[in-house]
Amino acid sequence: MSIAASANSKKVSFRAKETTVCPICDENHQKEQMFQGGGRLIAGKLSQDLRRLYEKNKKFGRVSPMDYVLSVCPRCLYSSFPKDWSVIAPAENEALRMQVDIRRSYIEKILGPLDFHGDRQLVLGAASYLLAMDCYQQRGPSVAPTPKKAVCAIRGAWYFSDLHDEFPELGYDKIRDLLYQKAAVTYGTTLELMQTGQEPVDQAAGMLGPDTDNNWGFDGVIYLNAYLTKRFKDQMAPKPEDQILLLSRAKRTLARLYGSGKSSKGKPGPILEMSRELYDEYNILIESLGGEK
Repeated sequence: MSIAASANSKKVSFRAKETTVCPICDENHQKEQMFQGGGRLIAGKLSQDLRRLYEKNKKFGRVSPMDYVLSVCPRCLYSSFPKDWSVIAPAENEALRMQVDIRRSYIEKILGPLDFHGDRQLVLGAASYLLAMDCYQQRGPSVAPTPKKAVCAIRGAWYFSDLHDEFPELGYDKIRDLLYQKAAVTYGTTLELMQTGQEPVDQAAGMLGPDTDNNWGFDGVIYLNAYLTKRFKDQMAPKPEDQILLLSRAKRTLARLYGSGKSSKGKPGPILEMSRELYDEYNILIESLGGEK
């Protein structure tokens, strides 16, 4: 084995040879990418919100593929999924350029000074998703910003959950819960868009995830809408009568996923089983609130 190969075997990531040019500020940089294989990832269980947990690697420490998904300009902090990086209308470009200072101030108030020239880690990973959510606010419907904001919100919630575990005194749990609530609302909006066609949500099909190991696609949207609605029903609808309406709507959509799964051999087993359990929990919860029996 060569010295270079030996050195690479101890690294998690590398810099791409080709230069990435920021469409907002023209900054040149080399995008960081994760090495594949080499025993870097040790997959653990799947959580209820469809997050694939990874065990800490004795050789490499913490390793997360999500760290490297988003492209982020080190200079102006423009962030997006790679396929949307250069596809920017002039009005969007201008809006993103005008908010550079606001973007940096906002993210540094939460996470402190950041340097995206450095290697991605927990803090930069969290920042990349917050920045993407902010930037997609300025994007037009042609890039389907809503489902992408939903994915960024739930991934951001996972990052801030990990940050809270690492630094429990810094209040990251509050940001975690706000991001989960944002995801709950945005997944609900995504379901509406799937029916109305106001955004080409198929543009986001390859990145709906919500994690990077298994893309649950539109089934994941349906399941997460129901899971997050149940979890944050008090914040989304404080009155019991409004909760019944909210939950009944999510249950009907979930029933379609569960029903189609029973009649389709191609439906993935884990999400079908989790949907069945969630559907049963919905029945109990709605009845406890005085709803349908």
